[in-house]
Amino acid sequence: MAKRNKNEPREGLPLPPQVSIGILGVFALLALLGGVGILWQTWRASNTESLGPRLEQLRTSTAAAITRDVLQMQERLDVAIQEPRLRADVAAGEFEDAVARLRTDWPDVGDVALYASSLDDPFSEELAAVGFGKLALLTAAVNERASRVGVVGKDAALSLGLAAPIPGDDGEPLAVAYGTVPLDTITGSVRAVSLPGGYLELRSGQRVLVQMGDSNLRFATESTMIEGIALQIATAAPEFVSTLPYSKTTQLGLGIGALLMGALLVWKLLKTLQLASSRGREVEPTFAEALRQSELEAERAPAAAARRAPPGPAPEPAAKKPALALDRSIFRAYDIRGVLGKTLSDDIARLLGQAIGTVMAERNLREVVVGRDGRLSGPELSDALIEGLRLAGRDVIDIGMAPTPVVYFASYQLHTGSCVAVTGSHNPPDYNGFKIVLGGETLAGEAIEDLYFRIIDGLLDRDGGGGLQSMDVSSEYISRIASDVQLERPIKVVVDAGNGVAGVIGPQVLEAIGAEVMPLYCDIDGEFPNHHPDPSDPENLRDLIHLVQKFEADIGLAFDGDGDRLGVVTREGEVIYPDRLLMLFARDVLMRNPGATIIYDVKCTGHLAGQILRNGGSPIMWKTGHSLIKAKMRETEAELAGEMSGHFFFRERWFGFDDGIYSAARLLEILAADDRSPEEVFAELPKGASTPELKVPMEEGAHYAYVREFVEKARFEDAKISTIDGLRADWPDGWGLVRCSNTTPSLVLRFDADDEAALARIQQAFREQLLAVDPDLALPF
Repeated sequence: MAKRNKNEPREGLPLPPQVSIGILGVFALLALLGGVGILWQTWRASNTESLGPRLEQLRTSTAAAITRDVLQMQERLDVAIQEPRLRADVAAGEFEDAVARLRTDWPDVGDVALYASSLDDPFSEELAAVGFGKLALLTAAVNERASRVGVVGKDAALSLGLAAPIPGDDGEPLAVAYGTVPLDTITGSVRAVSLPGGYLELRSGQRVLVQMGDSNLRFATESTMIEGIALQIATAAPEFVSTLPYSKTTQLGLGIGALLMGALLVWKLLKTLQLASSRGREVEPTFAEALRQSELEAERAPAAAARRAPPGPAPEPAAKKPALALDRSIFRAYDIRGVLGKTLSDDIARLLGQAIGTVMAERNLREVVVGRDGRLSGPELSDALIEGLRLAGRDVIDIGMAPTPVVYFASYQLHTGSCVAVTGSHNPPDYNGFKIVLGGETLAGEAIEDLYFRIIDGLLDRDGGGGLQSMDVSSEYISRIASDVQLERPIKVVVDAGNGVAGVIGPQVLEAIGAEVMPLYCDIDGEFPNHHPDPSDPENLRDLIHLVQKFEADIGLAFDGDGDRLGVVTREGEVIYPDRLLMLFARDVLMRNPGATIIYDVKCTGHLAGQILRNGGSPIMWKTGHSLIKAKMRETEAELAGEMSGHFFFRERWFGFDDGIYSAARLLEILAADDRSPEEVFAELPKGASTPELKVPMEEGAHYAYVREFVEKARFEDAKISTIDGLRADWPDGWGLVRCSNTTPSLVLRFDADDEAALARIQQAFREQLLAVDPDLALPF
């Protein structure tokens, strides 16, 4: 046989039939799966898009159905109480006969009762036993001269309460009728709906009455208020984002094309299989084919030998980075705060624990106190945080559920100097967060951002070995305050904790210093069923004012969700804003510490500096934020500080952290030492025309950009301008402020002046400048 020239190109080796069939099958399968996947994504995206409008329509129709049910109940009750013999019984004071007639006219109603319009009877009983929902309905029916319907009861014993005033001949209410019907009367309309997908719930405040569908979506709902009753119907559609960056039409074409290609390849595969089977057994190779195969194997031998050589040293593994993506927006100016299920989870809490523990290790800090407020997500987030801290080698003292100031106190009492409070403060129930103190320093600004970058870069200690112990410091906290503050005379006070974590220990502290306490919404409930635990919003103080007036209490006190803020109302229904309270606190502190520095934030009244100076103090206006205020206190050695939000910081006789409960004790101490009524004490403090904090919601991050532009462009004639935190313009007769909220994506505005005319002028000046930056801005004034 002639020897083949080495330079002669070799013929390509034909692939064995089995290989050809295998390759063809793989490509056919990939094409079919790809086509099905593309079409499925196209269908899913279209279905999800249409689901939102369908759920909105369902929400509207269900709300209308419930409104119809409520109106029917009100009409039936109104007809029943118009019965002449019943009204005659009421006018004659024969309430038992009137109740019997009402039961006869409406046998479906339970717990039927009649109360005099003064409502002395229900308010003279144990309020928690009567039920705050029932009391609110009775009060609303009398005050508004109309029938009212609402959810009453607690936990599993919920029902629908109905209250209607029974007028006398002069039109004034003589009595109010009350009864209950099963909650199913209205929830049946919800349970009967056919949910096309997503999630639906009926809720009263933050209490969920009925839920259907995927409960993982409950923190992404859109809600509709139900007319005639304080209920909301909420829905959420799942978010589906296609992985293909094309329009649905293009995706449809790609999917169909892939399926056709797959079908073609399957046809080709079947033909190949048919051909292979018709050949019968495999034909023996010729001598020339065997020779070419031998030459090929010889050429491949060195490569095979190389593959059999012992492996070299393995490369060093790359530093492991956390797989969990973080939302940078939760790392705020002076704490960490996010929405559960959206920007906050147990995994994030665990990583935060590691990051905090790593910083502690660098500062040679070993022990840390951890406590949490009463939110439903608190136990899981706290456990995850503790796990991360221990993974970073830190020893943890878990004090369980406790107000934030008690967590701060524990760090001093137990000599750790470090603590983390797991709290969402005054925010809605689906929020939670972390307030962090390390070595006596409350983390803020860059120190908060550093935690974010440590997690992103994977710079976390993982050595483990951290210990864990549980302790309760509540009795020490109560004893410490009671040993420092005792009232010279008893004071009757109503305390509204807004179902926050201060609801138990707050009244205990005030009773220990000698006050007579009447609790309102002091049972801890992480759903906050009655109102948001935010005393800076006057709307949340309505029930407190009513109860103070009803029981002729000396004063009403309100705490926020984690107990570090204080709100105050008088028997006359006046809300005493925190900047005026700070005047009172400053005067008291300066009596014992003349020349002391007093710090207040940019949202406080312009009268405050003059009051501090007249009482011999040194006023400093500073940025808003509990962490920033505490840092400034350390820098200036200030004895007292306060914020318009209701945070008060006492370094005189206390530890310098913000504590709503201790501040309440100091306020009662001042009032008890004065023979005048609280109204008379507050009346001598300067008071002009002012607004509460006004908020303008914006997209996340947009408020920072807006304020930067506003500071650059705004011009106010004859005003003294301060830009330490947003922009504050001061005139001789008042001032205005625009700044960024550091807790929510919104602008914060406040205005204060000597009289209404000056207030209107200042607001108009700000309105013009605000709209010059963004003409579409929706202003709340």
